[in-house]
Amino acid sequence: MSTDSAALRAKLSKLEALFAAAGTAGERAAAGAAMERVQARLDATPEPEVELKFSFPDSWTVRLFVAICRKHGLRPYRYRRQRHTTVMV
Repeated sequence: MSTDSAALRAKLSKLEALFAAAGTAGERAAAGAAMERVQARLDATPEPEVELKFSFPDSWTVRLFVAICRKHGLRPYRYRRQRHTTVMV
């Protein structure tokens, strides 16, 4: 999580507290609109991709793992010119 993302999350939590403690309808509407703007900025910032390395004892386990990854929307890959004994694509 980057510092910009952390700052936006802190601002969003403060706005949520302001929205909950608003005394008038105008304050509540202004806090709600500000929360929507901050949430839109937070949704627009891409999250960093995470690269994980797994090692398995046999090819059957690798094939099973790749199938489970693809079922859940993850795309396993292998770097270009990397040996086939690493991760199956």
